Amino acid sequence: MTSIRKKRKKFLNSNFVAPDETKLPTHVAIIMDGNGRWAQKKLLNRVKGHARGVETVRNIVEASREIGISYLTLYAFSTENWQRPKAEIAALMRILNKFLKSELNRMMENNIRLNTIGQAERLPPDVQDTLQKSIVSTQNNDGMTLTLALSYGARTEIAQAMRTIAQKACDGKIDPVSLSDSQMTDLIAEHLYTSKMPDPELLIRTSGEMRISNFLLWQIAYTELYITPTLWPDFSETEYRRILTQFQHRERRFGKV
Repeated sequence: MTSIRKKRKKFLNSNFVAPDETKLPTHVAIIMDGNGRWAQKKLLNRVKGHARGVETVRNIVEASREIGISYLTLYAFSTENWQRPKAEIAALMRILNKFLKSELNRMMENNIRLNTIGQAERLPPDVQDTLQKSIVSTQNNDGMTLTLALSYGARTEIAQAMRTIAQKACDGKIDPVSLSDSQMTDLIAEHLYTSKMPDPELLIRTSGEMRISNFLLWQIAYTELYITPTLWPDFSETEYRRILTQFQHRERRFGKV
């Protein structure tokens, strides 16, 4: 029995909230925050919190696949995170590498395609190799796209897009002056890391912090936000389903009446 089938059996025998499958967000993005504080509350090393957070990642990825989410994007490591202590960064990279290796078979089994956004070239060589192997191995899977934002920063993403567009304008390949606002908007979107994905309809942030933290700044212009005080290692499938159900009751007007 596959892990997804096991989860389905667990769901049918539980009191989980069942979101309306006809009104699911296509793309859910999550800022996974609170690993360090979870560990500190339990008088543990911060690295223990990150290790425990991996279990939550596994649960939420499989729940998303089971529920029917097409795109799931997880903010795993930001450009600002490089400023953390070297020992913590090294531990995070080891955890990431181990996670990628351990989850490859699970992603293949559950028809999940792995993607990444950010400056992957800044990751350690062994992590880059493992990441690339997983991306290539899962590239034909079409059940769900899991995107890990690694060494990611939205301002850097936008700056790189502007630099590329400016160079194309200098080379005479495009004429920005002749483009309408909507055409220019589409042009910018085409040059972002997420050009092949729809914008997220729902952004969840754990740990109760009321900020975006340089995550998908362009893409979340009309995204519904949900902030939960739950620390990431404690974030459960039950709460996730409840958030999805609450999302389905929101009225999305996109500036219209």
